[in-house]
Amino acid sequence: VMVYETPEYHPAFEEYCEAIFELAEDDFNVIQARIADRLEVSRPAVSEMIRRLESEGLVATGKGAISLTVDGMELATQVVRRHRIAERFLTDVLGLNWTDAHHEAGKWEHVISPVVEKALIRFLGEPTTCPHGNPIPGSDYAEPDTRHLADVSVGAGFTVNRITEELEFEPGLLEFLEESALMPGNRGVVTAASPDGTVTVEVSGTRVGVGSFAAERILVTD
Repeated sequence: VMVYETPEYHPAFEEYCEAIFELAEDDFNVIQARIADRLEVSRPAVSEMIRRLESEGLVATGKGAISLTVDGMELATQVVRRHRIAERFLTDVLGLNWTDAHHEAGKWEHVISPVVEKALIRFLGEPTTCPHGNPIPGSDYAEPDTRHLADVSVGAGFTVNRITEELEFEPGLLEFLEESALMPGNRGVVTAASPDGTVTVEVSGTRVGVGSFAAERILVTD
């Protein structure tokens, strides 16, 4: 596993590079408004911070989109990796629920040192994803052939593969998915689909309705 030694950056710089990385990972065109929504900060604050990140050589702006430079990508992958490793430790070892682990990992990601990061990866058995199925940068993750839950036909089975990062920021959604057993590795079947895009699924003997927003962002395999 590669562990990058990067200069020390302000946690706010790390937060922004992480947000840009994750928005791009979910196939978004990264614009200031999306960063403002993700980080719940004002657009003027985002504009000012992007200027600072650009002067630090961490981001580049052009054609209306924001992208990470080589240095910015290195910083972002380090922060994302530490966040996802922390989530694994907090859920797998300490037994925290998904929501608490997500919030705690947001603090841990800024303080885990390279030596602790290496030790955690070794201790956890070199995991390739966070508890929600999102890849840990630098791991041996191999992307499976997935589709969205919304695209599974009624009567067909599926295996939950990945809860995309965007869903982690929807209030109450992680609790709902965890309580409904819509977790990576679990098998389910689509029992009904509504015109509004809501999908009814049965997982672990429980039947739940999944709204279109989530159904279009949960990745599954056959």
